[in-house]
Amino acid sequence: MVLSDLETCKPTSSSHHEVGSISRSERDLPPSHYLFKIESYSELMKTGVEKYETNVFEAGGYKWRLILYPNGNIKHSGSGYVSLYLAIADTEKFSHGWEVNVNLKLFVFDKKNNNYLTVQDDDGTVRKFHEMKTEWGFDQLLLLETLSDPSKGYLVEDSCAFGAEVFVIKHSDKWESLSMVKEPTHGTFTWKIHKFSTLDEASCLSKPFTVGGREWKLRVHPKGDTTERGKSLSVFLYLTDCDKFPPKRTVYAQFKMRLLDQLRNNYFEKTARHWFSVSTNNEWGYHKLIALSELYEAAKGYIKDDTIIVEVQILVISIVKN
Repeated sequence: MVLSDLETCKPTSSSHHEVGSISRSERDLPPSHYLFKIESYSELMKTGVEKYETNVFEAGGYKWRLILYPNGNIKHSGSGYVSLYLAIADTEKFSHGWEVNVNLKLFVFDKKNNNYLTVQDDDGTVRKFHEMKTEWGFDQLLLLETLSDPSKGYLVEDSCAFGAEVFVIKHSDKWESLSMVKEPTHGTFTWKIHKFSTLDEASCLSKPFTVGGREWKLRVHPKGDTTERGKSLSVFLYLTDCDKFPPKRTVYAQFKMRLLDQLRNNYFEKTARHWFSVSTNNEWGYHKLIALSELYEAAKGYIKDDTIIVEVQILVISIVKN
């Protein structure tokens, strides 16, 4: 098979990531050090995430991670392409003046032909990782148009896979799978809050519930949080088990936050989406879900027998398997 995008080419130069010509070829053997599979690639692109960083893997006595720009690194000539880089990890443990030399190959799996598109520096250049340069790769790994073309075989049933080889070629069987799961099992949680008018706490938490293998809670501020105090009902989705995550792990959720009209049995709802992270941003929702004046209006039906019913439905969630 001969394709124009497999020919040796001279991409636009970038002083930050790739310099000089790169070569694209095919081979049957899988990448020996790391394989990164993505399910529901289109859903990942819709999240608007600029880049996704994989878990750490070891090769050649060092620790690494892949950094994927699913919509291309537009800051470095990646517009219209998939951009993929190798970054060295745990460098804070290295002594001053450290340097690691790498011969790098990156891969895209071609399911149609059961082989791998191999992307590397055309002249076998050794890349130097050091304090001022901790990642190398390709701004223009693969045209997005080529990736999305079903006849090419790179994106099949909305799934694709990328890989890397660093130093010695040996298959390590390490992998990571990122799935964007629509309508996850048990994705709806309903919380009845009784004696609502008597709640004195600034906020209250629901009991925990599990969706996508992660533990969540709802947080309600009955009289509004700090930004909407005395004006609105504030409701947030809270990811509670972040301490179990590896460093840099994020979890994406698209969800509907609902308030039940108990007179007519229908919902007032808003939709949100967020990448929840380990160290920060593990809580997301609405400072102003609904104004307190509207909430307490009897004809609206949101409060009945001094009880409100808050519900969250998670529509899409990211799940990582290792």
